Amino acid sequence: MSLMRKEASSLSELGFDVDKGAGLFRQVPSSGHDGEMTPLQPCERLTKVSVIGAGNVGMAIAQTILTQGLADEIALVDAEADRVRGEMLDLQHAAAFLPRVRIVAGTDVLALTRGSDLAIITVPRETAAASRMDQLRRNVALLREVVPAVAEGSPESLLLVVSNPVDVLAYAAWKLSGFPSSRVIGSGTDLDSARLRCLLAEHLGVGAQDVQAYMVGEHGDGALALWSSVRVGGMPVLSYLQKTHSSFDAEALEGIRRAVVGGAREVIGLKGYTSWAIGYSVASLARSLLRDQRRVHPVSVLAKGFVPGDAHEVFLSLPARLGRRGVLGVAAELELTGDEETTLRRSAETLWGYCQALGL
Repeated sequence: MSLMRKEASSLSELGFDVDKGAGLFRQVPSSGHDGEMTPLQPCERLTKVSVIGAGNVGMAIAQTILTQGLADEIALVDAEADRVRGEMLDLQHAAAFLPRVRIVAGTDVLALTRGSDLAIITVPRETAAASRMDQLRRNVALLREVVPAVAEGSPESLLLVVSNPVDVLAYAAWKLSGFPSSRVIGSGTDLDSARLRCLLAEHLGVGAQDVQAYMVGEHGDGALALWSSVRVGGMPVLSYLQKTHSSFDAEALEGIRRAVVGGAREVIGLKGYTSWAIGYSVASLARSLLRDQRRVHPVSVLAKGFVPGDAHEVFLSLPARLGRRGVLGVAAELELTGDEETTLRRSAETLWGYCQALGL
């Protein structure tokens, strides 16, 4: 049990009458057609986002969603009660500088996330000591505690899985929730694609927002760069680079791909963890989903029927159109070389093996 004394965080906790606080302003009732004054009706339910896991990644996501004004209520859930309460208070103390958002926090998944429009799941990142299978079993065990509670309290919500290995955990969340696959999404290669855009933008002297480029497939070392799809201002980039750089061959492309998939490891090696980039990536996904933007993101989705020659129910990253109902469509015509198709099928087989071993 923590010995830290719980301080009051609101005037009501200090003993003030909670019902008297709004008396500074007199309510202005609406006028009925018969001249009588009728009370104002409560507004429609506001947008609620729940972030499960208040670690470095979870808090970067919550902070970015907060500052971008994407939610009216943010629920923070974590197994460490003192930590998550401290994070809540730290954000609440910044209320004067931010859009008005209700922030709640605690350890009770069902109670806190109830009525969520979007539930974002971040469980502890991989540890060097654990094998891949041990890490998977540990994280799936956490999902067994979290996902059914979210599904019970928020049966119409969208689930966004951020933790790694994200493809297998997105599959696990889909199975444990009972939701349609369109409402379960993994963050997938969205951030990998952003890293690719960043590298190309720096080389070409343009803004990263002006580069269209996608990484697809398995999140991790097996991710593929769709070189044929890279565009800047509608112009194909690959043919330009090959014409202007005598050394821009297949080996060079592979070097860029390795640099992209190794980007997270470099950041972790330098600062111990990743946080800000994934925070912005997930906030971008949240905006597309909650605001029904219909934007295309490379995210982990149920890929059955979209991977040539593979019919397994696995989650892989493919360009997907996202909106308020979740995944509205998946790119059906990807230009892949024979080697790329083989790599994609191999990734699907590997992921399917993990899913089967977990008994899901």
